[in-house]
Amino acid sequence: MGLVAFFLFCLLGLSSAEISSKIGINYGMLGNNLPSPNQTMLYILSMKVGRVKLYDANPEMLKLLSGTKLQVSIMVPNNEISSIASSQTAADEWVRNNVVPYFPDTMIRFLLVGNEVLSCSSDQDRQMWFDLVPAMRKIKISLKAQNISNIKVGTPLAMDVMRSTFPPSNGMFRSDVLNSVIVPMLQFLHETKSYFFLDVYPYFPWAANPGHISLDYALLRGNTRYTDPGNGLIYTNLLDQMLDSVTFAMTKLGFPDIRVLISETGWPTAGDIEQPGANIQNSATYNRNLVHKITTKPLIGTPARPGIVIPTFLFALYNENQKSGPGTERNWGLLRSDGTSAYDIDLTGKQPLSDYAPLPIANNNVPYRGKVWCVVAKGANLLELGTALAFACSEGNGTCDALALGRECHQPVSVFWHANYAFSSYWARFRSRGATCFFNGLAQQTTKNPSRGSCKFPSVTL
Repeated sequence: MGLVAFFLFCLLGLSSAEISSKIGINYGMLGNNLPSPNQTMLYILSMKVGRVKLYDANPEMLKLLSGTKLQVSIMVPNNEISSIASSQTAADEWVRNNVVPYFPDTMIRFLLVGNEVLSCSSDQDRQMWFDLVPAMRKIKISLKAQNISNIKVGTPLAMDVMRSTFPPSNGMFRSDVLNSVIVPMLQFLHETKSYFFLDVYPYFPWAANPGHISLDYALLRGNTRYTDPGNGLIYTNLLDQMLDSVTFAMTKLGFPDIRVLISETGWPTAGDIEQPGANIQNSATYNRNLVHKITTKPLIGTPARPGIVIPTFLFALYNENQKSGPGTERNWGLLRSDGTSAYDIDLTGKQPLSDYAPLPIANNNVPYRGKVWCVVAKGANLLELGTALAFACSEGNGTCDALALGRECHQPVSVFWHANYAFSSYWARFRSRGATCFFNGLAQQTTKNPSRGSCKFPSVTL
């Protein structure tokens, strides 16, 4: 055991048996305010997780994980997939640099090639689709050359790899990747006895259609039942439906025995006004119920695979304030950036659900209907604000015309006021093209109309 690991174990009084939980944790680092790796190790060990998943092969973390008995998952970045696919030498070098120096003292058990590769859709990304399985095969050959046989190679895929998920018995993969990527990948997973790594979030289908999907069903509360008309299987939660749709899709292609591993799942603690259900109560409820489902003995499994263990990684360890996109993207952490818990949760599954203290009342489970504006966030840096203002106004389409000298929104002349208008105008004009109210953390949504006098701020109607 390494000195740091020994110190941590002594400090916390933990034994290897106490961290044998099936639950793992995803450790993302896209934040400028996160605790150090050393402090992070204290948190991880105190949470008594059984596995840790990294989004790279961070040398400092791999050294800290040495001797801890935590099962570790590392990742080949997406931008290295094509070079590895075209060169066994490149694959050998990656394994020599990122696996050999740490293994076996660091218990690397999963080596993931890329992250949600099939969710990327540019022309360059599409080439990466076809390089995915060749890269996985070359990495496996490299491991074998180093006499390493107990590291499973795979790749995490999101649910958008599916063409159909409902009912589960009708599960089918997308036709554009079926023969070129999915079938060769399943053949590889079958040959190597590896897992189908799946990022599966009941939050997203529920949030997209909260009027037709029960919130309790999405939160794994078990008080709703659905019978699959194709096979009569009874479902009590949305997670099982999503998992089994993948199982049935693989079975139809002749691969009924490939195991499913949940590489990411969770529920956001906060989000934008337009994102219903992102709150502490729902996040705690989902994650607690998930831990109970995964750790309960005898094992529960899913209706299609009852009694089968489902290795699971919760997303995520921390909130990550540098992630782009909607507000939920930055609010999945079990821990806040200062290391405090978002809510109480026992990842070993030993604490009865009835023993938890009451949670904060959720006030956004019903979708908001009305106007929303995008304005400067509290505490925004004025120097950064000027750059963001220039960006918003540079996009054209009349975004900042009302700020011109003599126009209705020119006064008062300040970066703060002009940015307020520009952010709302930009978001209103380009939201349909994927624009968000974020601006690198400088903007936030509001339901309070910021308009003043003759200066009318553009808004988005939800």
